[in-house]
Amino acid sequence: MERPKKLEPRINDRIRVREVRVIGPEGDQLGILLTDEARAKANELGLDLVEVSPTARPPVCKIMDYGKFKYVTKKKAVEQRRNQKVIEVKEVKFRPKTDTHDVQIKTEHARRFLEEGNKVKMTIMFRGREITHPEIGQQMLERVSEQLKDVGMVEFFPRMEGRAMFMVLAPAKPGSRPVARPVTAPVGAPVVVPMAAPPVERVTEPEVANRQEISSGTAVAVAPGTTESKGAAQ
Repeated sequence: MERPKKLEPRINDRIRVREVRVIGPEGDQLGILLTDEARAKANELGLDLVEVSPTARPPVCKIMDYGKFKYVTKKKAVEQRRNQKVIEVKEVKFRPKTDTHDVQIKTEHARRFLEEGNKVKMTIMFRGREITHPEIGQQMLERVSEQLKDVGMVEFFPRMEGRAMFMVLAPAKPGSRPVARPVTAPVGAPVVVPMAAPPVERVTEPEVANRQEISSGTAVAVAPGTTESKGAAQ
């Protein structure tokens, strides 16, 4: 299927409307002129009359060197594509039973991808009953990310997707420091809710004195509304 061609603006004799709003070659406003008059002004300057805003009423045209304009526009587009950096997402796959040597090799591959400026998606594939222990995969991903913290930063922390767990690392920004991740429970681990502390008992001064007398073995009965010294009770 061919890509549709980009429509080029109408210029000179291809402009069919009766009158246009004209912009001079230096950007100055020349006002609304008959199209033939605007075309004649462009010819006097050895330039082209280019329709730059066909939907305006009346359409807006500019007097310019159209060939030079196309060349400069094309050159800018090529320069933008050249300076545009394409970031790819590379994938590195593990298994819960991948041995230490293979994990180290895959970690070095991920390090090279990050140093090249690409993102890395690390995937743990679970088979059979391995899915009942997702914490094994999470611990493996966290160990790998810890080894790569000098060249990469975690963009997506470990999460389940079907029978797979994945984590995404992005290249570390120059001069940035790795941010420590808060300690969380492994995936699938029961959530422990901390118990609320018991309420603090508030004791008034008379109650404190009364408790001290009881603990010393001396009890004093005081009728309501009366005051009795400790010596009289003895």
